Parts: sequence; C-alpha cells; structure tokens
Amino acid sequence: MTDEIPITDDRSPALVVTAMVDHVLGLAATWTAWDGRPFQTDQRIYTPHKAIRRVADHLVDHLAELEARLAGHETVPDRWHASAITTPADLAPFTEQDLEEASSRLLRLARIWSARLNALTSDELDRSSGEGWTFRQIAFHLAGSVYYADAVGDLSTGH
Repeated sequence: MTDEIPITDDRSPALVVTAMVDHVLGLAATWTAWDGRPFQTDQRIYTPHKAIRRVADHLVDHLAELEARLAGHETVPDRWHASAITTPADLAPFTEQDLEEASSRLLRLARIWSARLNALTSDELDRSSGEGWTFRQIAFHLAGSVYYADAVGDLSTGH
C-alpha cells in the first residue's frame, strides 16, 4: 500500500469499497485451509487473521476521518501498528467461525461506507471538507486494501 494520491475513475465510490470487501471475503472463504505458516510479502508477515484485521482497521480509520471532517472536527491521527506487527492472535488458526465473524464485520463496514458515500453529492465527494484526500479518493484508496488479502491469497489449492 502507498500514500500516493489515489487515482479515481467514473465508478461509484461506494461500489469500489464494496467490491474490495467482496474480493477480500472471496479469498477469505478459502482460508480455513490455512496450514498455519505465515506468508511473507514485501518484508512483512501476513496471515488470514492479520489480513482481516488490516482491512477492518483501514475501513474504520478512514471512516472516522470522513465522519470527523463532515462534522467539522479535527481528525484523530491513527495509532495503529498496522502491518508492522504480527500479534499472537494473527497466528491463530482461521476457522469457519472466524470466517463468519470476518464476513459479518466486513459486510457491515461495507454497508456503512456504501450508505455514507451514496448520501454525498458528487461535489461533496470531490471537494470534501478538511485536509487530505477527497472522499472519492479515500474510497479508491480503500480499494487498495485487497493488498492484505492478496498477500495471503487463494488457499483452495493449498499453501
């Protein structure tokens, strides 16, 4: 993931975010086959739980930013350790129950994002209040969260 200004196009920002979540959950559906060996990508360690954690944290972080800016408040800097750490919880087996929990969590976050983005006008999406990227750019930036899931990949064919 990078912090370069996100490139946008004519797709609906809400659909960009929901498509990202669908992609992540499509891969996550194969992660119950994970053998417990972490994956190394770009000198970082990834596991199914870490991928889900990073996607959810990314959605929450930017949602908090969007809502603060819409309310005219200062944004709260994130204090995530992000991908720099791998917690003991990240190393746990990824079970059917974990998949169900991840699905519920990410689908709800996607619905919140979709509702919020669809409520904004094109002008609000492109000339968003406060400092930082426009809300449209944030949505397209979030699409990059597939990186975390792609780091684990499709495990239906084995690790």
